[in-house]
This record gives sequence, structure tokens and C-alpha cells, in this order.
Amino acid sequence: MSLPPLKRVLLKLSGEVLMGGQQFGIDPEFVAELAKEVKAAKETGLEICLVIGGGNIFRGMAGAAKGMDRAQADYMGMLATVMNALAMQNALEQLGVQTRVQSAIEMDKVCEPVIRRRAERHLEKGRVVIFAAGVGAPYFTTDSGAALRAAEMKCDALLKGTSVDGVYDSDPKQNPQATRFDTVTYDRVLADNLKVMDASAVALCRDNKIPIVVFSIREKGNLARVLAGQGVQTIVQDS
Repeated sequence: MSLPPLKRVLLKLSGEVLMGGQQFGIDPEFVAELAKEVKAAKETGLEICLVIGGGNIFRGMAGAAKGMDRAQADYMGMLATVMNALAMQNALEQLGVQTRVQSAIEMDKVCEPVIRRRAERHLEKGRVVIFAAGVGAPYFTTDSGAALRAAEMKCDALLKGTSVDGVYDSDPKQNPQATRFDTVTYDRVLADNLKVMDASAVALCRDNKIPIVVFSIREKGNLARVLAGQGVQTIVQDS
């Protein structure tokens, strides 16, 4: 199985990727390298939406596990994604890429609210649109936010750039014998709890027939290779 022709994609980056080699926060040099990858992808003619997690700054689930109110912790995590979005916007615009940040939590001093038709217009004008603050409600992850925006913007694929080069039948960090899938169905991911994205995000992509491509964003030039149908990746779609 291969991907259909791509015109518009949503790139989901985990917040941890922005740490680079650090233990916490944002590494400006690594963010600049990521921005170069996004720019190279855009120069192929793609329309690009971005969603970035917040785990490098604050993760709501972790806060809730330590006794914080879950809703409060999730709102803090959403604010972290806005910080990451602004960092990526700065890096892209330093490379000459026009960018707009739209937040599901309104904060008009720093970014636009999420307005679908406005986002459509930005993409048509060649801008990269970065969606921040998840879905704007607690109890949903940024994976769900990415799936929602991919469906809302009618993206041809959702690309998930992580620290792992695809989907495995078990955790490759704990099991050296773990096997990587080249392709796998949405239903297999859900039935076997394969940890690609959370279940609600996978189900939303399945229902809207949006392929999920999982690849390592840490490898330089890998985004361009994946978009060209090369490189190491796993495609999640119907058989």
C-alpha cells in the first residue's frame, strides 16, 4: 500500500522533539533544523498544517498523575503547545516562510483564534498554519487535536513525526526483537493497542479515511524522503 497523491498534509510533531538534546524546554537550534525540514516540504508545492505537542514543557497526564486536577493540568498543557507553536513560527519566518498560528484557546495578543475558513485562505496563500491548544478542551490529547484539524482542513494525510521510525508490535525501546510494520490497518492499531496515537485520534482518522504516516523526524531530511514515498515509515490505513 502507498499514499495517494498529496496536496495538503498535517504534520504532527511531539513536543519532546523540540528539546533536541536537552532534558526539558525548547532547543532553538534544533527547532531551526525542524523548520528547514518543513520549508523543504513546502517547497515541493504542499500545503502544510502543523500541530505540536507540549510534552517538552508540561504534560497534563503527568500532572494529573501527581495529584493535580486533570482539567487544570490539561489546560496548562494546552498553553505549552502555544509556546511551542510560537517558537516554530519564529523559526519558520526567519527562513522566509510565511506562517500563522491559530489557537483553540483565544489569546488575540499573540495569535489568531481557530477559524477554518481563515485557515483555508492562509493555506491558499502559501502560508503554513500552526494549530495550537489542541481541541481547546481538557481530556483530549494533541493527537486528537491533530486528527480533528486534519479532518477539518480536509488533509490528504496526517504525518506523525516522532523519535521512533514507525509502528512496532511492541515497544522497541524495551523489546529489541520488536517488529516494525510497513503498513497496518486502523482496526489492528486499535485492537492491539499499538500506541501510534490515542484511540480517539486513530478512530477519527479511520472514519474520515485519513492515512497516518509514522516516521522519525530526528533524521535529517527524513520528512522529504517520506513525502517522496521513500525512507523508513509506517502507513496506517484501511487494507
